Amino acid sequence: MTQASLGESVVQKTVHAAQNNGVAANITQTQPLWLLAEVTYRCPLHCAFCYNPTDYDKHTQNELTTEQWIQALRDARKLGALQLGISGGEPLLRDDIEDIVIEAKKLGYYSNLITSGVGLTEKRIKAFKEGGLDHIQLSMHDITEEINNFITNTKTFELKKKVAAMIKDHGYPMVLNVVIHRYNIGHLKEILEMADALGAEYVELANTQYYGWSLVNRSQLMPTREQIEEAERITNEFREKAGSKMKIFFVVPDYFSDRPKKCMNGWGEVFMIVTANGDVLPCHSARVLPNMQFPNVKDTDLGWSWKESPAFNKYRGDDWMKEPCRSCSEKANDLGGCRCQSFLLTGDAEVADPVCTKSPHHHLIEQAIIDAQNPVIAAQPIVFRNDKNSKKIIAGELNERTEQFHALP
Repeated sequence: MTQASLGESVVQKTVHAAQNNGVAANITQTQPLWLLAEVTYRCPLHCAFCYNPTDYDKHTQNELTTEQWIQALRDARKLGALQLGISGGEPLLRDDIEDIVIEAKKLGYYSNLITSGVGLTEKRIKAFKEGGLDHIQLSMHDITEEINNFITNTKTFELKKKVAAMIKDHGYPMVLNVVIHRYNIGHLKEILEMADALGAEYVELANTQYYGWSLVNRSQLMPTREQIEEAERITNEFREKAGSKMKIFFVVPDYFSDRPKKCMNGWGEVFMIVTANGDVLPCHSARVLPNMQFPNVKDTDLGWSWKESPAFNKYRGDDWMKEPCRSCSEKANDLGGCRCQSFLLTGDAEVADPVCTKSPHHHLIEQAIIDAQNPVIAAQPIVFRNDKNSKKIIAGELNERTEQFHALP
């Protein structure tokens, strides 16, 4: 599941005037509905489109212990969190996921394991079933072994099919997530047919959004507008044929929309993310933003982090907005779009998301689409998500791929 399938926030907020680092901040009465536990950044796959930060290597030290994760789950539940996503990296690389699942069940969470399938065995899936795990979301990449193994830089094609069958055999809803990009968008009909053959009940066609590693590889991954439109047509046709047997979510890519999305359904309104090293974030990419200090569960109360911290309050509501967002009739619908995307592309986190056609920076999106069709630019090698490349990016050795952005993606 993604923010696109969660719908609008059902909670309300009140505003309390205060000053935090010179920024008018709110004290909220909302509750986090969704806790995403990014339990590790370690991963056996090296996906070119991974949303993890490109400098993740510096965040891999000092992962939270089992006890610290369980405490974070308890504290978030006290705040009102209802759904738990267990993600990474690859969460199955930790041997305590069973313990986290058991605690989540005791606390009353609806829990979802988001996995590549690598590391899922009969023994572990039985333990998850007995421990109360509600949901497993499996990533799939293509119908061909060639593209699957290329885009992940691994040999996992046959494994994923075995894991899909294992999930089905143990009575879990069959939920597939397929990231769509230039290399597989032409296989969409066959991908949906594969999902149907696997008995999938939910399929999320997650067109690549350009953050993290996918932003570094933007020109190598971005399809054409015509390909996106054809993919949506194929999806709609398949929906009609499948009826209620299989629900298909087609997540429209930001760059091919006229309107921006509401960032995480509202900054600090619905989502709380706790990262592998304990940082508490309102969205996956928030650490790219300048002059922001994010709390950490190792030394800060989670309730204070959510309700009162300057980081979570900075972009709540619309007091922070500049024109044209401030007077825009659509601001309640999109809250100005994504703050991280705005900063990464323009250098100013408080301007209108460049995706918006009303943004004075919209030309940056148009140019990115043009560049992606330039054979010279598109032919640059993919930078795969791995520890070696993360270290290179941190050291500035891949500046030619990151210098156009205003922070490391």
